[in-house]
Formats: sequence, structure tokens, C-alpha cells
Amino acid sequence: MSWKWPAADNNGATNSEEWTGFIDQGVTLEGTLTVKGTFRIDGNVKGNIISEQTVILGDGAKVEGQIEGNRVVISGRFDGVIFARGRVEIQAKGVVTGEVHAPCMVIDPGGIFDGRCHMLASSDTTSASITIPIRAASGS
Repeated sequence: MSWKWPAADNNGATNSEEWTGFIDQGVTLEGTLTVKGTFRIDGNVKGNIISEQTVILGDGAKVEGQIEGNRVVISGRFDGVIFARGRVEIQAKGVVTGEVHAPCMVIDPGGIFDGRCHMLASSDTTSASITIPIRAASGS
């Protein structure tokens, strides 16, 4: 079962993001969770979370393990390794301990990141990298 959730893009236009489901507070899961759409977690998870779209850890989430997704949004607690093809967002109440592998990472004021970040080239970009030479100004 999936739900369509309207979301506004940067231009104010709405698009539909397909929600696969959620794990509510009071639920504990151990193992691997594989989903096709956007998935929200507010409970406890120990293991791997794999999504083709967005993984959201709500305020009450406590997750330990590995997350793979396009976009990862964290408002709860996460300990482990994140692999994101798009971006990782650590919101004001979010705490991330471990490693982040992503082309873009945003930490809101109040968010905590303790670990290593590996900035990768975005899988969505097709443009080649540019090298810009820098010359030191001579002081003669």
C-alpha cells in the first residue's frame, strides 16, 4: 500500500512523493527493511534501512545500523553509516554519530554530527568537473 503526499519544490509547485509507510513510536524492529518509496521511522530500529526515495527519522526515532537512500532526513538519533545519493539533512533535534557518504549534507542549527563525512560526486549530475587555477599575487 502506498500514499501520495503533496510536497512543494523550490519553485512552489507541488509534486507527489510516494509514501510506502512508517514505523510508529513504541515499535522495535531488528533486521533489514527494504522499501521503494518514502518511509518514516519514529520507533527503534537496529539493522539496515534501504529506500529508493527518502528515509525520515522523526523526533522519537532511535536507529542503529546502516541507511541507504536518495535523501535522508534526521530529527531523531542515528548511530551508524549513511549512504545517500542526494542529500543528508540533520535537523535541529537530530543527532548523528558515525559516517555519512553523500554529495550534500545540511546541518540545521541545533543539529549534532559526530563522525566522518565523505562528500561524493552527485549521481544525478552529468557535468564534468572544472579545475580553476589559482595564482598567488606577487608583492613587488
